[in-house]
Amino acid sequence: MGTESPETLEVTQEEFTQWLREMDEEPGWRATADKEMDYADGNQLDTELLAAMKEQGIPPAIEDRIGPMLLALQGYETTTRTDWRVSANSGQESSDDVAQALNEELNQAERKSKADDACSDAFRPQVGVGLGCVEVKFESDPTKFPFKCAAVHRNEVRWDWQAQEWDLSDARYFKRDKWLLPDRIARAFPQHRELILQCGRHGAQWWNEGFNSRFSSQGGASTGLQNASLEGRSSTIEEARWYSRVSKQLCLTELWYRRWVEATLLETPDGRVVEYDSENQAHNYGIATGRSKPFRAVVSKVRRSYWLGPHKLHDSPTPYPHDHFPYVMFWGFREDRTRVPYGYVRGVIYQQDSLNSGTALQRWGMAAYRTERTKGAVAMTDAQFRRQIGRRNADITLDQEHMEKKGARFEVKRDVQLSEQQLQLMNNCRSVFEQLSAAPAAFTGQRGNATSGLQERTQLEQANQSLGTVMSNFRKARTLIGEMLLAMIIKSLGDKPKQVPIEGDAVLPDRTISLNQLETDPQGYSYLSNDVQRTLCKVQLDEVPSTAGYRSQQLYAMQEVIKTMPPQFQQAAFPYMVALMDTPYKKQIVEALRAVGSQETPEQVEKRVQQAVQEALVKAGHELKARELDLKERLTEAQIKQIMAQAVQTGVQAAFSAMQGGAQVAQMPMIAPIADAIMQSAGYQKPTPGGDDPNFPTPESSPAGPVPDGPVPFQGGAALEPGAASEVRENTSPTFPPIPQSADTGMQGIETPSTQDNLA
Repeated sequence: MGTESPETLEVTQEEFTQWLREMDEEPGWRATADKEMDYADGNQLDTELLAAMKEQGIPPAIEDRIGPMLLALQGYETTTRTDWRVSANSGQESSDDVAQALNEELNQAERKSKADDACSDAFRPQVGVGLGCVEVKFESDPTKFPFKCAAVHRNEVRWDWQAQEWDLSDARYFKRDKWLLPDRIARAFPQHRELILQCGRHGAQWWNEGFNSRFSSQGGASTGLQNASLEGRSSTIEEARWYSRVSKQLCLTELWYRRWVEATLLETPDGRVVEYDSENQAHNYGIATGRSKPFRAVVSKVRRSYWLGPHKLHDSPTPYPHDHFPYVMFWGFREDRTRVPYGYVRGVIYQQDSLNSGTALQRWGMAAYRTERTKGAVAMTDAQFRRQIGRRNADITLDQEHMEKKGARFEVKRDVQLSEQQLQLMNNCRSVFEQLSAAPAAFTGQRGNATSGLQERTQLEQANQSLGTVMSNFRKARTLIGEMLLAMIIKSLGDKPKQVPIEGDAVLPDRTISLNQLETDPQGYSYLSNDVQRTLCKVQLDEVPSTAGYRSQQLYAMQEVIKTMPPQFQQAAFPYMVALMDTPYKKQIVEALRAVGSQETPEQVEKRVQQAVQEALVKAGHELKARELDLKERLTEAQIKQIMAQAVQTGVQAAFSAMQGGAQVAQMPMIAPIADAIMQSAGYQKPTPGGDDPNFPTPESSPAGPVPDGPVPFQGGAALEPGAASEVRENTSPTFPPIPQSADTGMQGIETPSTQDNLA
């Protein structure tokens, strides 16, 4: 923070008087500028010239070319005007939302604060005499829109002539004078009401005429009024500067000035540099954590004071959040040495005077006459003759006796005409104004030399090149007005939550953005989302003008492009083309186009039917395949069950055959070796490893040991005698043929009754 106190920053009466003296020493350019604007307004013949022309009988004539030239330049500014656009410096999505919301607020302020009208009013003197001025301020009337932009006449303002920057960012002071009635000033400064009314009655000598006689010998006068009387007596400011004895008006001076002080600044992590505020906890936290770096620097402080002659009515810091004076200068051109502003009118005054004088002489020549007569040729006095000869129905009576004399003559001549050189000079003067206008001859209703639209466009671009410097200065000043309005909007919003509705267009839908929305993070800390105070934004002018003429050109270009597109691309581009039309039903047209576009054509319907049929066929094929797979699955399950049943059956048969074989071997042990030999000859090999023991259950009556050599008892029959043949049992297995019933032949082993029975 600065170490200077507010009292030391206030401007003193001595310093104010010194600045007034400096303003008086500026170059005398204002009278010339007033004359140039008189020419632009059509007041091009002064009193002395009119008197001289009247004495010579020349009628006054004005062929105004400066006024139409400025009107053409003003029309060019209107047709090429672009809107403000707010963009975020960071690439965060929340910053883009804040920028869009502030852009909507700025566009609304542009319309309701009359910023466009103020810029247009300042553009005329800018191109005319080189200087226009616009004030950007808070509206004092709370019932109106909070911001106001208004053009200010150049003679109301004075500034530091030593300033070098175009925006007066290095100027020490800026002064504006406004003549008002005392009662109105007293209402604005009620604490100085008595002083203001006394000054309104008696002017600079109020302390002598109105105060001394009334309060000097009596008590009860306010201390402020007594101090003001001392200021009035010691002031050297002339009364004519601030008091009019005719209208009883007072000149209220609004003085803006800068003080350069040393202050502590903070550099935040996002790159911003702000002045340190010990009451701001965020600043203290940033310094404590090391995220913000403090440093000392010299900065300028803008202040405002109001003066009534030598009396200071008010002095305080600027109420605006920006560091500019609330006045934007629109510069045309400036002289190199004196820095005096000037415009286009300065260079065409001579051509305008030449046209006016040439036109007057031409008109005078059409009505002028010349007579050659001998003395006494007319029967009237010379005064009567001069009055009659100038009339179209003149009646001249000649003296017959005189005319009969030798050498008498009377002749009237009307051959006063401009020479070819004079006519060429006038045409050359007219061409100068055409060169300065922002349009070629064909655009002003005259016959041009262009034979195509491309040539017309080229001539227009060439004509606009002479306006490059002026239009660049105009765009810079207009951008500065937008930055001031944006700073005032951000200050008025503060940290209050606000819903900003953004109206869509024929392409984009409507949306609403919430500013300064109070939210809570996962850790439980509260913060403001879309905080306008912490978002870095900048104001710039759109590259594309928003005028109806430019939109019509874009519409024509879009139509030509759409003609070359395929049908499917045309349908997508139609909404953008409709958005360029100047019709109040753009949204409805786009919705109707989209609704029609969603309806299917006959070809699309046929294609959709074919696709549905194809999908149905594919779906039916899938169902058939699924049914086929289901049947195969069922068949597989049945086959598995069949295989399992066959395995069980095979196992049972094998077990049964094994039991039968065991029973045969048990009854006839002698067949075991023979069976082994047969199995081996058939290729049987003993499995390795061996199989599992089925562990069939056996009856308890069966012997646990080996079969005895004696006769084996059999259930259901008598025991066999030793040496007797065993009883032949029938085979009940369906897989083996029954054993034939035959008598015992007495043969043993493999013996046969005959040799023909051998297997070989």
